[in-house]
Amino acid sequence: MIRAARCRGIVLPVRGLLATAMLAGVLSVPAGCGGQAGTAPVAGSTTSRAVSPPTPVALPASAPAAAAVTSTTPAPPSVPAAVPRPAIRQWPIPFGSARKLQMAAYSLRHYGEDTYVLSHPRVIVEHYTETSTAQQAFNTFAPDVPDNEFHELPNTCAHFLVEPSGRIDQLVPLSLRCRHTTGLNWTAIGIENVGFSDREILENHAQMTASLRLTRWLRCRYSVSLKNVIGHNESLSSPFHHDAVPAFQHQTHADWNHADMGRYRALLARLPCSAG
Repeated sequence: MIRAARCRGIVLPVRGLLATAMLAGVLSVPAGCGGQAGTAPVAGSTTSRAVSPPTPVALPASAPAAAAVTSTTPAPPSVPAAVPRPAIRQWPIPFGSARKLQMAAYSLRHYGEDTYVLSHPRVIVEHYTETSTAQQAFNTFAPDVPDNEFHELPNTCAHFLVEPSGRIDQLVPLSLRCRHTTGLNWTAIGIENVGFSDREILENHAQMTASLRLTRWLRCRYSVSLKNVIGHNESLSSPFHHDAVPAFQHQTHADWNHADMGRYRALLARLPCSAG
């Protein structure tokens, strides 16, 4: 939530031998890759001529017939279609070199990691903005000024906004860390839902549909388990929560409490990581 005093915190070809004089190549290509099936040329016939009949050779009566040759290469597993990316408007806040260096310094103080890079996120945190418009939220995040609660740089931010109309805005690239949830900024993606309460957002069909689609796409893209999609108010109970600064170790906010996130996760559970 946003407040005046706010701290965020090819597959190889499978070749089967056919009847004695033919070799056919069958190529299996994964979805999304170009390729053509190929067939090996069959040797051309030669002009026949008379020859002396060969001397008969007796074969043992017990000689077995030639066994059919079959491929032992297993068929490639079926890969489910990717979860569709929802429509996202790019609306970036300023995040230049100075802000990146500040984020790296913040990460070093709080998490012991001198980096501004968000890699392999394990948590997705839902927030609400406590603003009536996305523009007001953008205006809170855009200037790089110390926050009013802990007076640290860089300013707070979130990766996404979800507007009441259902429009999704991306403010920060997913490769960058944002200060949106104390103790989890090192590994969490932040989603701000525009509004003043959990219930307001839960009851807005367009906004909830967009929020769930966005969260589904992100959690399936990064293999985030359902239980690690949390509300800001649940941050202290996350197994990934840690902070080296004592003043931040028990700091959280009231947005998206456990009961309301239970409703959110139940809806999200109906959207599995497939395109079906």
